[in-house]
Amino acid sequence: MSEMTEERDFEEQDPADQDMVLAIATSPTFERDGLCFAARHSGLYRSTDGGRTFELTYGSLNLQTELPTLAVAVSPQFATDHTLFAGAEGGILRSFDAGQTWFVELLPAPPPVISAMLVSPGYEEDGTVFAATLEDGVYRSASRGGHWELWNFRLLDLHVLSLAISPSFKQDETLFVGTESGLFRSTNGGRAWRELAFAAESAPVLGLAVSPAYAQNGTVYAGTEPAGVWRSVDRGTSWERLSEGLIGDLIAGPVNAVLAASEADLLVLLEDAVLVSHDSGATWVACDGGEALEAGASCIAAPQGLAPGAPLLVGLGDGTVATLAAA
Repeated sequence: MSEMTEERDFEEQDPADQDMVLAIATSPTFERDGLCFAARHSGLYRSTDGGRTFELTYGSLNLQTELPTLAVAVSPQFATDHTLFAGAEGGILRSFDAGQTWFVELLPAPPPVISAMLVSPGYEEDGTVFAATLEDGVYRSASRGGHWELWNFRLLDLHVLSLAISPSFKQDETLFVGTESGLFRSTNGGRAWRELAFAAESAPVLGLAVSPAYAQNGTVYAGTEPAGVWRSVDRGTSWERLSEGLIGDLIAGPVNAVLAASEADLLVLLEDAVLVSHDSGATWVACDGGEALEAGASCIAAPQGLAPGAPLLVGLGDGTVATLAAA
């Protein structure tokens, strides 16, 4: 194991029984409270020590079987409202005490599979949450998760794999979804969608990231399965490929996630590598993953940004979480 990485353990999990980490969410005040959540097929797990140890959060539900959980998202005001959402097969769970207790909202049958979740940047005022599904498009709640409805008008592909929101959502109401066949954008809060001019042969779109400076630069990034990373600087109207010829074509293949931590800092996650750019994708450097990434990286979180040395929490295919240092 590299000195730059450290694997984390899950409570009462035999290595042979571990399942893939599908999503990671961290407290906005992670540097102070070390709080993070990992979604797995066996449930949602919580760590209060920066990802060193985890415990299952669903104890209060008294479940008789495992509850597969594919997505997790926290409120922007998590430090004060302790609000957390988890997407499970057939429904959405919400907690107002950081996962100690849960309210379960079942979605209409047949049970949809939640693939991604996000909370509005203006959640404190608008109470809005979005959930993407693998076959039913996008659900929206404007009641802090108490009621959900489908918002799929003109969304021509309901197989949604990724979801991203503008930091200026209160003003521009902009959302993006990545699907099996391409990309769609909404500029009215999800009420209606428009298909974007994105090369069909580059789909599916596995990861999306909106620049924190989107209001000024209109920049969006898309990570694809067959064709690496793409960028748009005109709010999704046109796209250019970033990954040709970079680090020996290392990111010419599937990109599991994309993160944009600042106007210039960008991260892409491959199955066996984590790459960071500090110049909006002009040049790249690989983070030292040691032996940890041999298990296959599936998701990532950057709770303190992408400055060199900042911690990166990487979910792995064997059910563990590793901490890398940003390059």
